[in-house]
Amino acid sequence: MKLVILAGGSGSRLWPLSKKNSPKQLQVILGDSTLLQKTYERLRLEFDSRDIYIATGHDQAESIKNQLPDLAESQLILEPMRRDTAAAIGLAAITIGKMFPDEIMININSDHFIKDEAKYLRAIRLVEKIILERAEFGVLIGVKPTYPETGYGYIKMGEEMHDYGEFKTFNLDSFKEKPNIEKAKEYFEQWEYLWNIGCFAWKIEVLLALFKEHLPKMSTHLLNIQEAIGGINHAKVLLTEFSAIEPISMDYGIVEKVSKLLVIPADFGWADIGHWKTVKDVLSEAQTDNVIKGQVVAIDSNNNLAYSYTGKLIALVGVNDLVVVENGDSILVCAKEQAQDVKKITDSLKESGLEQYL
Repeated sequence: MKLVILAGGSGSRLWPLSKKNSPKQLQVILGDSTLLQKTYERLRLEFDSRDIYIATGHDQAESIKNQLPDLAESQLILEPMRRDTAAAIGLAAITIGKMFPDEIMININSDHFIKDEAKYLRAIRLVEKIILERAEFGVLIGVKPTYPETGYGYIKMGEEMHDYGEFKTFNLDSFKEKPNIEKAKEYFEQWEYLWNIGCFAWKIEVLLALFKEHLPKMSTHLLNIQEAIGGINHAKVLLTEFSAIEPISMDYGIVEKVSKLLVIPADFGWADIGHWKTVKDVLSEAQTDNVIKGQVVAIDSNNNLAYSYTGKLIALVGVNDLVVVENGDSILVCAKEQAQDVKKITDSLKESGLEQYL
């Protein structure tokens, strides 16, 4: 099985740390390693380094090589520009499929926190086992919700198919969009609903057939790129064909249209490091804890996250439930419960012509 780490996102909700030229997956947010390094190191506990690929943009290539020096050049799958996740996964599939057409491919996000890494890796191995047994099927891993979340999409499971002891598999019933709080509470109370963490796998030949069926124009562009791999015109063809692709997410473009999908519900302590509240929640041992990095002094202050990345002192007095992040030319101060709204700041900066802060 080949594992593709998707590392091309911008992470705008983790501004001002995550910026255009230094997105969140390349930043130290949890502990002493970047999110990308943590993802790679986690997979290396079970898989050979030669089976791990990174899908990202050309502009991130040098940073990734520096962070993951063990990777060969051929394990970097570089997009000339962003065209959303379907194109990123499709480019990975045709690139790996050129060398290993009979392989299974699973995509892994670079910005996820996993508490029980051993259980997580066992779930990925089960994905491989299932597809080896049922080659025409795709397999998704979903996570049992731990609270009513409105920021994630959901998977509704159907009939139970197999019992593997630690894990079971179910037919897919349907996908659900990000719900309002009332729906999220309803989903949380019913066993059939899982968080969709965007982790799915197919045999590469099956996946490429799904592109041809559901995204035929994109499929044509991708196959033109595949034909050029290894030739003298590869770079030119890649730029021309990839730039002509219409952006669409993998979920909307393919996953939600496919009938032959099996779901593995799992509980391995998962979190999407998508905004500062998640960082605070993952790193807090108690609700009242302050989570700090760098020079921080806190007096009569509780349940805050305060990160200083350039050595400037952050001093907190009599404040609670705040996110304060200092990163050179920018300082973020926001209510912890409104951490999702940080993207509005980056949108506002674009509209105001202040892109030097992005």
